This record gives sequence, C-alpha cells and structure tokens, in this order.
Amino acid sequence: MSLSEDIKDFGLDLGYSKVGITTADGFPTYVEELKARYEMYAWFIEGVFQPIKGADPKSIMPSAKSIIVAVYDCSKEAFPEKLVGKIGRHYQARCYLTPRDRINGARRQLMRQFLEKNGCEVAQRLVVPERLSAARAGIATYGKNTFTFADGIGSFILVTAFVVDAELDYDEPTMREECPPKCTACIDACPTGALYEPLKMDPRRCIAYNCFMAQDGFPAGTTSYVPPEIRDKMGSWIHGCDICQEVCPRNQKRLKAKLPPNEFLVKAAEDFELTKLLNLTDEFYARTVQPLMYNYIREKKYFQRNAAIALGNTGDPAYIPDLAQAMQDSEELVRSYAAWALGKIGGSQAKQVLEASLARETCQSAKNEIEAALVAA
Repeated sequence: MSLSEDIKDFGLDLGYSKVGITTADGFPTYVEELKARYEMYAWFIEGVFQPIKGADPKSIMPSAKSIIVAVYDCSKEAFPEKLVGKIGRHYQARCYLTPRDRINGARRQLMRQFLEKNGCEVAQRLVVPERLSAARAGIATYGKNTFTFADGIGSFILVTAFVVDAELDYDEPTMREECPPKCTACIDACPTGALYEPLKMDPRRCIAYNCFMAQDGFPAGTTSYVPPEIRDKMGSWIHGCDICQEVCPRNQKRLKAKLPPNEFLVKAAEDFELTKLLNLTDEFYARTVQPLMYNYIREKKYFQRNAAIALGNTGDPAYIPDLAQAMQDSEELVRSYAAWALGKIGGSQAKQVLEASLARETCQSAKNEIEAALVAA
C-alpha cells in the first residue's frame, strides 16, 4: 500500500470523514480576490493567519510538495434546540481551533505525528486556504454562501490541511459550485446583506464576524463597535450564525435527520441562559461558556455585549431587571449595549432604568448609547 493510501486510511481511522491530497502549488486567484476586496478583508489579511503568505506555501516552506486535506463532520449528532440559533453548530461541535488537550485538537496532533513518523516534514504555522484546498483535493465543492460542502454531509464540516514535503498521489479536483442553478436561498435569507452575490461576502456585515471579530485592538482598526443596523438583525446569535447554511437545500437532509444526542451539549444546554451570559460570573464562564466558545473571544465583556444585543432583540420586558443589573457592570462596553437593549425593548420601566443610569454614567460612549436608547424607548 502506498504512503498516500496509508495517510488516508489513518485519517479515516482518526474520525475524519474524507481525506484528499493535492499539490502544494499556490492559490493566485485567492490572493487576487483578497487584494481586490482589501477593504472588506483587511482585518483578516493583516491578522495572525497571514492568508496571503499561506496562499503560496512554497514561499514559506520551499520543500513543500503536497497538501493533505481532511474533512471532519461537525453534524453527526443532534444539537440542542436551546442552543440552536444562539451558538453556531461548528462551535457547538467543539472542533474549530481546538486546544491539543481536547479531543478534536488531539486528532489534528495525532495526524501530524503520523505524518512525521512516516518521514514527512510538516509545515508549522502555515495556514493555506483550506476550503480551496479541499476542493482542489477532490473532497468538497463550493456553495453560493461561500462554504464548502462534502458529499453526504453538507457544509457543517471542518476542513484541516497539512502541508508536507512528500510527493504523494494527487486526487482529481472538484473545484466547482454545485448549488441548484437558480437557487438564491442563502443570499435571500442573510439578514444583514453580507452575502451580496453568489460566492461573494462582505464579512464586516456578517453576524458571525460581529459576534466575535468585533473586538478592540484587532488588526486594521477593528473595534468592538457593532453598528445599530447590524445589532437589529443579529437576532439571538451570540457566537456565530448558521442562517445561510440552515436554508440551503444541500443541507436539508442532514438538518432533518434523526441524530443521536450529544450528552455534553445536552448538559450544557440545561444550564445555558442569555441572562447568565449577560451578567457573567466566573463560575458560569468556566463551566458553560468557555468549553463551548473558546475560539475567538478572550474577554468576558464581548460575551456580555452579545447577550445584551440578543436580549434586546427579544423585545421582552421580562429581561429589563437583568439589563438594569448590567447597567451597573464595571465594563463600559457592557453598560453601553445593555442601554441599547433597554431602548430596543422600550416602555416606561426601561426608560426609568436608562434615566437613572444616565445620571451616574461617567463614560462618554456609554452616555451616548443611553441617550440614543432614551430616544428609541
């Protein structure tokens, strides 16, 4: 048996659903697209992943010859109804950017160790365009929502790529878009207009981006500010968004399938409440939040901001006491977005909380949000 077959078999044994192999040639079209839409993607281009460098693997690793691409099925088990619509399925599956001491992080590390044991040099800290790599390796096709789809699974997948110095057997590419010809379900369903045409997205308008990339101190002047017109359309999402995948015809079979429960998620869902996320304690963060949402957000205030937006979008006055408590939080960001939520809910009780908060507020940005909320309420 060839090394290529050994690699694929080992990947399947680890729990990957598909494994393909392609060349380590560059992705010039990808670079052209990023540069052409630099304003939209500056935060990504200038960030830690360095996608322009990763799109030319040999410029970082001159000995690179092959890219091994593995697909993990994130949707093999059911997702609790209480978490759907709040936390994206990829993140509930705990497989994205996972630490090595968690099972999905260990899987990646075991694959790397297998490759090294079999004489391959594996690139360190080299992030190639993984979705494009999967299509070039013959294990995925494109969707108009910019996601990749694996046959028999759909788009709820994690793609992982390993760049190696070994000359391997390459698979036939499947670099094509396979959505129904006239289908625009994902574009029509996107609440913020982030998907503005097939295979094109402005990430700055994406709900997921505004959940976790909108943080102060990120590259290209990215800040924690979420525009009001985006807040209004974020619904109850607090970490990710699945809307464009939920409406996709190519995902319906899996979404409607009767799947076994994941007991860890069942337990997490029992304890999960947006109000607990808003007024976040160390205990709730450690027990319920961090095990599910460790990927991008490192400061608790961003979870609290997202919870405030979600609670405001319910329009339910029952949450006013919780938001009133948040108006006394030590973080200006939390007070600001709690104020917006109170304005969104409106009514005399919300106005009373806002007026009392304005009288004691000392930070200008929070004052601005409170004043705007009073007008809206």
